[in-house]
Amino acid sequence: MNSTRTSPIHDTIRAVQWHGDYLRLLDQRLLPAEEQWIDCHDTNAVTHAIKDLAVRGAPAIGIAAAWGVVLAAKRGQPLDQALAQLRAARPTAVNLMWALDRMKARIAAGADAAALEREAQAIQDEDLAANHHMGELGAALIAPGSGVMTHCNTGSLATSGYGTALGVIRAGVAAGRIAQVYAGETRPWQQGARLTMWELVRDGIPAKLIADSAASHLMKSGAVKWVIVGADRIAANGDTANKIGTYQLAIAARYHGVKFMVVAPSSTVDMATASGEDIDIELRDPAELLSVAGRRTVVEGAEAWNPVFDVTPASLIDAIVTERGVIELPSLERMRAVFAA
Repeated sequence: MNSTRTSPIHDTIRAVQWHGDYLRLLDQRLLPAEEQWIDCHDTNAVTHAIKDLAVRGAPAIGIAAAWGVVLAAKRGQPLDQALAQLRAARPTAVNLMWALDRMKARIAAGADAAALEREAQAIQDEDLAANHHMGELGAALIAPGSGVMTHCNTGSLATSGYGTALGVIRAGVAAGRIAQVYAGETRPWQQGARLTMWELVRDGIPAKLIADSAASHLMKSGAVKWVIVGADRIAANGDTANKIGTYQLAIAARYHGVKFMVVAPSSTVDMATASGEDIDIELRDPAELLSVAGRRTVVEGAEAWNPVFDVTPASLIDAIVTERGVIELPSLERMRAVFAA
């Protein structure tokens, strides 16, 4: 069969674009109703885009932050200040810290603005190549004609392009291994409904939206063979932080005999974090849960608890797919075999 690299019909979106002296980001808060772009001319604009979820998805956050450092260098701003500001934008996604540490190392080595621009471009290019490779590795695990479920958005919008979990889905569709995709809506920001369905429909991939609460019922029907998700941080033992709702999908998948796959670049693996217990889970404004698209839907005076991520233990994960290879039934020993420094 043809390589997924030669199937552009399933790969048409690039949401993070460098234009020489500014960064252009597709504003994901407005999709699918509007395709509006944000032009970031300085570090402050990039920081706000990350913090306000105009750009989201762990790899895309890291890539955008790297370009934020370049903008600071081009404008003669203090780089230490820019690094600290960007680092504080989101606490859970390790890719943000990884990309900034990589830029910091180049700064320490005396890199000028041009060299930092080359480094940021390398980070973005390497992510795209990794996504294509992960797509091939993950798709090879799936039996032909399978139905799969995904959660949140892990596609081109969340990366440099192609996607992590959605990259596996793109590759699987191109290879005839995936016949149907089911996407959970992903409350409260509805990334699955707004973003993943937008990508799938735009790229001609057979897809159906389900309510988050319909997942177990769908698994029981036998229509789903794999749940395929991304990750914002993977601990040394294989425990994985991802969008809130992932943990309950893993529990339901195990009960129904459905396989569970995590797809993420090696930059998402944090061997310095021993287990999921050590991962800082971001809490966001309760108002996000009390409203839909900015309109309050819950009675005044009601309170809400709004964690953005949860942690799926490694014992519920059948495979972690990175560009370095597939770790089946992940454990500390198997993770160390691939990611030990």
